[in-house]
Amino acid sequence: MDLFKLQSEIRDQLKQLGFDLIQFTQPPLGESLQKFQQWIEQGYHGEMKYLERRRSERENLQLLLPQVRSVIVLGHGYDNSLENTSHPNEANIARYAWGEDYHQVLLDKLRSFSQWLTDLDSTTQLYFSVDAMPVLEKDWAEKSGLGWRGKHTNVIHPKFGSYFFLAVMLTNIPFEPDPPMQDHCGSCTRCIDICPTQAIVAPYQLDARRCISYLTIELRGPIPREFRPLIGNRIFGCDDCQEVCPWNRFSQPTSEKRFFPREGVRNQPLEKFISITPQEFKTQFSGSAILRAKWKGFIRNVCVAMGNSGEKSFIPLLEDKLSEPEPLIRGHAVWAYVRLLGNEARKRLQKLKQSESDPFVLEEIQSAIP
Repeated sequence: MDLFKLQSEIRDQLKQLGFDLIQFTQPPLGESLQKFQQWIEQGYHGEMKYLERRRSERENLQLLLPQVRSVIVLGHGYDNSLENTSHPNEANIARYAWGEDYHQVLLDKLRSFSQWLTDLDSTTQLYFSVDAMPVLEKDWAEKSGLGWRGKHTNVIHPKFGSYFFLAVMLTNIPFEPDPPMQDHCGSCTRCIDICPTQAIVAPYQLDARRCISYLTIELRGPIPREFRPLIGNRIFGCDDCQEVCPWNRFSQPTSEKRFFPREGVRNQPLEKFISITPQEFKTQFSGSAILRAKWKGFIRNVCVAMGNSGEKSFIPLLEDKLSEPEPLIRGHAVWAYVRLLGNEARKRLQKLKQSESDPFVLEEIQSAIP
């Protein structure tokens, strides 16, 4: 088999499938594994306990594919050059979630590629991952030369910025590895300076527990009160550190229509979402990454955004949520209600306190009217 020719044909095939960046490397990963483990030991992953599991597979790819010889790292752009809202009465959703769930879109493409490659050579073995397997995609991307890790910890490419998804494929074919790319962040600290919650605690070091993306998506319980005012109108994720990155001036608009905004997602008024039922949530966001937040987490986020809006017309909508059966929502509605109504909320909350039994909601009321 002519590996050089096959490597070239693979690049062409993956480009036809829409992948913008295709790089090759080989195990082992190296010191990145130790850095990841140190990050876990510092507790920076918060409640994302799944990151603690399957450590042995991250360290030894042979547990995923016994005959692994090479790692193919892919980048697929999702930027559509549309602006996100800054209006306090509108819902700011991270742009990667405007379209269809990237997991499914990329997996569809990888399955198609897998079929093509195995038809070409039946001895080929493949194992692919899109963000859900014990594979450190960002670290493999860095090693393969697909880009460098920015100070915000996202991977940056000089011609595509950072608005791209990553996928990794393991194979038994010993391809020629590509060289790593040099770090081009220089003395720039824009991503660190812009972060509303100061989640980038040092260059190349992210404390997820402070990150708005973590707080609005991964965190299942209450959002710490200290961070709520800083979240602003963001109800699912945050793009601030990427939006200020100088390299995203070169970001290329995606040609993948499934990543374009779905109807009723981008820059919507907050009141559109506050009363959505669990079934409506599942229906409206079917096939969307937004489902990751779960219904009660999503409404929790909308309550916080309403509290940050300064919009008095939201007060009756939040008052309705004070009797919401779900305590997580009820407690955040208390916070938002008081934030908009101030001392005038005291009478309503005193009445609520008499009938409230949930410890979290009682704590929110006590904090609001000590």
